[in-house]
Amino acid sequence: MDTAKPIKVKAEVMWCFHNKLNEMTNKYSVDLCNLSPGAIKAIESMGIEVRTRDDKPEKGNFVTCKSSIPIKVFAADGEDLSNVAIGNGSKAVVLLSSYEWKYKNKSGVSPSIKKMVIEELQSYDSPEDDGEDDDDVL
Repeated sequence: MDTAKPIKVKAEVMWCFHNKLNEMTNKYSVDLCNLSPGAIKAIESMGIEVRTRDDKPEKGNFVTCKSSIPIKVFAADGEDLSNVAIGNGSKAVVLLSSYEWKYKNKSGVSPSIKKMVIEELQSYDSPEDDGEDDDDVL
């Protein structure tokens, strides 16, 4: 259930699993990174924890959004990017809401993406696609 009016935030996108399940969580997910002070304040006012990681300084302040259904992603011109691999460093404007959850003896508030618009797309280079021919595999 949504608990807050959606807000728009600018973010750098990392680890975008909008159209395939993240094997670690078995959910669709995306990290919204390098959030501005204004975005941090607005997100925290929704009851959502904004995190940082000392071992990942390139992420800055971030939130991780998870979903059991694919996350809808669009280009600025409205083009559907559902089948496009979105690389780390892509810039987005995200309509973000929140929802309350309870699981076993825990409860909290988590972010929910209503809409994500990619303003600057960075291509994703799959680790499997390193430019080598299969004939070269030993």
